Amino acid sequence: MIIAKCPLRISLAGGSTDLQSFIDTNGYGAVVSFPCSLYSYISIHKNNRNKYIINYSIREEEEKIENIKNDIAREVLKYFPCEPITMTFNTDAHSSGTGLASSSAYTIASIAAISKFVGKNLSNFEICRIALEVERKFNIHTGYQDPYGCGIGSLKKMVFIKGKDPQITYLDNDFFEQFELKLFYTGVSRESSTILKKVLQDDKKCFLENVDNIEKFILNKDYHSINKLINLGWQQKKNNSSHILNENINKIEKMFEQEKQILAYRLCGAGNGGYFFLVTNKNFYLENSLTISVDNFGVQTYEI
Repeated sequence: MIIAKCPLRISLAGGSTDLQSFIDTNGYGAVVSFPCSLYSYISIHKNNRNKYIINYSIREEEEKIENIKNDIAREVLKYFPCEPITMTFNTDAHSSGTGLASSSAYTIASIAAISKFVGKNLSNFEICRIALEVERKFNIHTGYQDPYGCGIGSLKKMVFIKGKDPQITYLDNDFFEQFELKLFYTGVSRESSTILKKVLQDDKKCFLENVDNIEKFILNKDYHSINKLINLGWQQKKNNSSHILNENINKIEKMFEQEKQILAYRLCGAGNGGYFFLVTNKNFYLENSLTISVDNFGVQTYEI
C-alpha cells in the first residue's frame, strides 16, 4: 500500500492575484501563504479485482478509467495509467468548499501516490506543476497558489510570472511562534469556482501591495503590523466584491470583533463560506475552533 498526505494551505495576502486571468492581464501575481497541520490523504493498493475502486463519500467500481466520476481520480489515472487499483480519499477537515484548497491537496496526494506506484520519482515541485495541469481539466479557475501552496512546505512568498514557473522565497516562521493560529468553520461549504466566476473581474492590485508589505513586516519581525495587515486584507477583500459575505459570516465576524484575544482574522479562499483563519493570543480557547501550525514539508509519501 502507498499512502500520500498533503497539507491544506492558508493564504495571508495576495489571494486571487494567482488566478490565470489576473496574471494574463497584469503580467504577474504574488501570494504569501503556508501549508497547515491539516491534511488530505490518499491510499492506493492493488485489488486483483480487474476494476478501479474509488472510495470517497461514495464508492465507485469501474472497469475503465474514463468512466470514473470522481474528477481527481479519473484525471490523475489518465495522466498515470496503471493497472486496476483501490484508491481511498480521507481528510482532517471538511472535504469541499473549505477555502483551504482541499481539491488541490487531494490532487497532489493522488499524483504523489500514483507516481510512486508506477515507479516515477518526482520532486514536490514537479508534482505541483502536474497537479495544476490536471486540476484545470475539471476546474479551469484553479489558481497557482493552490497546488504550490499545499505541496511545498513552509511559510513562503510565491511570485507567478506569466509563462514561467513560480518563484518561491521562504520566509521566517518566527511570527507564528508568538501567537496561536486557529481555524473556525463557518458551517457553510461552497463551490469556489462558482464564487470565483463572480469576482474574476474585481480589481485586485491592492492585494499585491499587501504581499510586499507582509514580506517586509515578517523580515523586520514587526508582528503588530502583520496582524493589522491581515485585518486590512480582509476588509479589502470584502470591499472588493459583494459575493464574499452572507448573513452567517456577518454574525461570526461580529463575534470575533467583540473578543479582544482575537488579534487578526480573515475568511479563507473565495469567500461566502469555508473556514476563518485567526491569529489569537496564546492559550486562548475558542469553542468549535481548531488550533493549527505550519507544515514545513509539503506533500509526503509512504510505502507500507
